[in-house]
Amino acid sequence: MLDNSRTERVISMKLTLEGLKEQKAWEEAGIGLPSYNIEKVAADTKAAPVWVHFGAGNIFRIFIGGIADTLLANGEAEKGITCVETFDFDVVDKIYKPYDNLVLAVTLKADGSTDKRVIGSLTEAIKAQSDVAAEWNRLKEIFVNPGLQMISFTITEKGYALKGADGSYFPFIQADIDHGPEKPASAMAVVCALLHERYKENKAPLAVVSMDNCSHNGEKLQNSIITMAEEWNRKGFVEDGFMEYLSDENQVSFPWSMIDKITPRPADSVCAELEKAGVEEMAPVITSKRTYIAPFVNAEGPQYLVIEDKFPNGRPALEKAGVYLTDRDTVNQVERMKVTTCLNPLHTALAVYGCVLGYDLIADEMKDEQLNKLVHQIGPVEGMPVVTDPGILSPEAFVNEVITVRIPNPFMPDTPQRIATDTSQKVGIRYGETIKSYVEKYGDAKKLTAIPLAIAGWCRYLLAVDDNGKPFELSADPMASELTEKLSGIQVGKPETYKGQLKEILSNANIFGIDLYAAGIGERIEEMFVEEIAGVGAVRGALKKYLG
Repeated sequence: MLDNSRTERVISMKLTLEGLKEQKAWEEAGIGLPSYNIEKVAADTKAAPVWVHFGAGNIFRIFIGGIADTLLANGEAEKGITCVETFDFDVVDKIYKPYDNLVLAVTLKADGSTDKRVIGSLTEAIKAQSDVAAEWNRLKEIFVNPGLQMISFTITEKGYALKGADGSYFPFIQADIDHGPEKPASAMAVVCALLHERYKENKAPLAVVSMDNCSHNGEKLQNSIITMAEEWNRKGFVEDGFMEYLSDENQVSFPWSMIDKITPRPADSVCAELEKAGVEEMAPVITSKRTYIAPFVNAEGPQYLVIEDKFPNGRPALEKAGVYLTDRDTVNQVERMKVTTCLNPLHTALAVYGCVLGYDLIADEMKDEQLNKLVHQIGPVEGMPVVTDPGILSPEAFVNEVITVRIPNPFMPDTPQRIATDTSQKVGIRYGETIKSYVEKYGDAKKLTAIPLAIAGWCRYLLAVDDNGKPFELSADPMASELTEKLSGIQVGKPETYKGQLKEILSNANIFGIDLYAAGIGERIEEMFVEEIAGVGAVRGALKKYLG
């Protein structure tokens, strides 16, 4: 008797090279796959790398990895990126290797939909472990390759720090200085040691590119690497010629850059959506270093990367994937535009008022009539007359996208409490620069209303009592205790308890970059603040009054 039954083939949608062979299933799930030969790109890149990146986390995987992926897909590049992790080696073991270095990139749109694609441009994942021969020898092999064009970084600003607040080297940095370039542990020592290998082998040129979100990032990176080299030179570990090599920007350049893309931690909702679509093993992991990371990365769509075009050994065609290549001064101007006018001042205003008004999601604040008006007034109205226009990006278009697309995106899980962190360290740049520009242009800053209102809101926030009269916890800030002490005696609901306690804060040029009384707005901020402490609902009342 014939058995006509057929065994159904099990389709397995795993984020691996083998799993991607189920091409039809991925397409039906609405997930784009690389059009290039991933294995050939990986083999070619391993044989002769051109781009190494340090810091294998989320913004790198979706943004920088996405740039390389675009270049490969469009035939503008033949090689991908070699990934090096300097801090959390679990990321390599748990997120790179089990998934064949593939990334599932999920773009979160403001309408709730998502774009999903697999990125195959991350060709190799290496741990920066000088005490593991295989890892260290591979890194040295890569760095002596004369065809290597650039190394880039997303290791956060802390990764460049060598000294503590007291001016002395951190113990782990001092250990790297004492031990020399043979067994470095910290990121800066590792990179300096590898650059020394390149110097000894062939003195080939190289671009060393920080892509971290901090001011003058190239300068910070350069200072840290040269400081490490100087200490090794002093101890006789490296030659004078190595110092000359590092200090010659025609040999080793340190381009500045500005990066902007919000990349929150992996969202449970995205994980559930992917698993519902049939993709297996998408659950996030928490590493031993407390990194919360997943096989997928979720992020907003808008992204900006502006880099100083100083690449002494050539570079990939980055501009073909949306990167702006320009001069150092323009990089600086783009950052100033973002930080002083078009993004950061708006975020800070929403952060302090959001905490006082009981919000726990930045996006929800944009549905609030007064807060929406506040950010429109701070950026497009008060900021534009004195904005730094970098030429390559329109400040008007940038701020419009921030207000209409980026901040209101309900699928970006950002909180006012997080953004309110360290506000005392931010107000000088975010508001002080515009105030100084008004004084320079008009003689004083009396034309301003929304920026003084934002500063009054910060002072009101420092009382740690919301607009319903209930206490809340202030976000971490190095000046929190000092500032709250200066406000002692002020009670919400008793405006008569205000006896000029703000004067010492508002006149402090170390906080704002300028004495706000000399700018003509100190008294106005005091008036706004007194109105905001009048009682329950007084903050809302002040916003309505000043924003019409």
